[in-house]
Amino acid sequence: MPLIRPSNADDVPQIAAIYRHHVLTGTGTFEIDPPSPADMAARRDDVLGKGLPFLVLEDDGQVCGFSYCNWFKPRPAYRFSAEDSIYLARHTAGRGWGRLLLAELVAQAERAGVRSLIAVIGDSGNAASIALHGGCGFTQTGVLSGCGWKFGRWLDVVLMQRTIGAGQNTPPAQSGP
Repeated sequence: MPLIRPSNADDVPQIAAIYRHHVLTGTGTFEIDPPSPADMAARRDDVLGKGLPFLVLEDDGQVCGFSYCNWFKPRPAYRFSAEDSIYLARHTAGRGWGRLLLAELVAQAERAGVRSLIAVIGDSGNAASIALHGGCGFTQTGVLSGCGWKFGRWLDVVLMQRTIGAGQNTPPAQSGP
């Protein structure tokens, strides 16, 4: 059974390797050049510095996936809305680990004060990510047609959203996380 836990600095090389594969072979991310482990460490530090979760899924001592959320936009009015990111190692497909990892991210994002999680899914043909998010309670809110160019073709972005915690039913108890 896999273990989901907060990431640590020693996980960064494995996180970077998983993400590198997705950048070079997939359309779930619109990055073209894989970030270095140092770049991924800086991204992780940024997320954690904001009090947001950055998780890994570990199996037999190996990082097999990671997930985190970061503020959807930098403007203060967005301070209760975060965008999720989730990536799994290619050999883990079909095990249900993505659902476990995303469910834990949702729980930890709620504890961090997030009220709305937003998935910005690269490629409307990315059935696995769309199904994963749908299975975890996200609903599709829109499609941005042909807004990305990768691998010699135009790609859509699918927007999905999930309300967590009190959502928009009550005002926040504080000025924000």
